[in-house]
Amino acid sequence: MSRLFWFGAGVAAGAVVMRKLNETARKATPTGMAEQLGGAMRELAGAVGSFGAEVRAGMQEREDELQEVVNNADTVQFRRIDAAPDSGGARRARRAGR
Repeated sequence: MSRLFWFGAGVAAGAVVMRKLNETARKATPTGMAEQLGGAMRELAGAVGSFGAEVRAGMQEREDELQEVVNNADTVQFRRIDAAPDSGGARRARRAGR
């Protein structure tokens, strides 16, 4: 009975090894390499698409935040810019008054 068990175990191990060898040999063929390359390219395309979607979502979120800040601004102060540039006299007078 022991011999029959070991014979069966050997047959099973041989079948597993042959299956792995055939799979490895198939991957080494040009067709197998093309399948692996195609799978890698699909995975890369999916990752790039996912990254692009995340970037667009982040941009939209930031745009919404900025729009909210603009909409909630109570007052906006503008500094008056004269048409003629300051000759420096008014600037010196402001400094002297400090």
